[in-house]
Amino acid sequence: MRYITAGESHGPQLTTIIEGMPAGMPLLAEDINQELARRQKGYGRGRRMQIEKDRANIVGGVRHGHTLGSPLALTVENKDWTHWTKIMGIEPLSDDEAEEVKRKIQRPRPGHADLVGGMKYGHRDLRNVLERSSARETTVRVAAGAVAKKLLKLLGIEVASHVREIGGVKAEDCSYTSIQELQERTEESPVRCLDDGAAQKMMEAIDTAKKNGDSIGGIVEVIVEGMPAGVGSYVHYDRKLDAKVARAVMSINAFKGVEFGLGFEMAHKPGSEVHDEIAWNEKDGYYRKTNRLGGFEGGMSTGMPIVVKGVMKPIPTLYKPLQSVDIETKEPFSASIERSDSCAVPAAAVVAEAVVAWELAAAIIEQFNSDRFDALVKTIDEHRQYTEEY
Repeated sequence: MRYITAGESHGPQLTTIIEGMPAGMPLLAEDINQELARRQKGYGRGRRMQIEKDRANIVGGVRHGHTLGSPLALTVENKDWTHWTKIMGIEPLSDDEAEEVKRKIQRPRPGHADLVGGMKYGHRDLRNVLERSSARETTVRVAAGAVAKKLLKLLGIEVASHVREIGGVKAEDCSYTSIQELQERTEESPVRCLDDGAAQKMMEAIDTAKKNGDSIGGIVEVIVEGMPAGVGSYVHYDRKLDAKVARAVMSINAFKGVEFGLGFEMAHKPGSEVHDEIAWNEKDGYYRKTNRLGGFEGGMSTGMPIVVKGVMKPIPTLYKPLQSVDIETKEPFSASIERSDSCAVPAAAVVAEAVVAWELAAAIIEQFNSDRFDALVKTIDEHRQYTEEY
């Protein structure tokens, strides 16, 4: 199972094509739209979220509420396109029109793809880079992830996320009694944080950054419950499921680190405080007494909750721009300013959910009988029973 996306930040629309979904899976546009709405929420978002009200159009692969097994095509219209039709138009501009537009960008932003992307593809107008490298592309990645989340949910697998840190403010109490409670509480929080006291301080930190024309990053955590044991493989490096999940999280715009379970904390602990002891009972079969490894052993799921954290750097577009160099004159200038958020960590948690869900769903599709959704459900049930009785 795979997907590809197309479209620019201020182009007419974003598009994704998904290949490999089983036939007969229930799917409605609303399953996708509710995830797109979650991505647009969050304290610290900029004016773009007031302009766009993202809605997915399913234009292929679904008939009468069920997938067909053929490629699934989704589009999301960019409402802001009406203000960018000449700047981002498909047809060539006349000399007079080009002079009128005057939106060429030649001052790259530090920390963004602008300069290196221009070097790679030979662009002298760096808008050709930033339009595609923009985090706006994650809209359709969330759409693809929403399809994956629907598949997982129908298989008894739930995905949720929360924010652990923003701008140096850490959540101390991240306890919850069920993944459903986690989902409900984070939806009520403007920063998707389980610790109310920390959430208030996070919002204050965002306000301070915005006032100063600055930006701040943070840490998000994705938790998945219900994943059957034995998905992935220890046989080859490129089939290890935790490696695929790590790659997916690192592919999110501005993400610079990923860890599972205790993560980097393991470097400071003895093995007796890292590895998860194995137990068995008639009700649950095999289980781990702890989950310090975050639901993976040997590149495979253990059946314990999958716990993966990602660190997001501060957004590189600043309203007090850093120094850069004009690519035409080579003179020092302040970098270009594009409309931006002061903090997108809460929204990034939703994107992280989407990419993790996609990798888990893709691994299930690869490993089990998946041409028909009813056959997939049966195969997963049989696998779960086998692993419990092993």
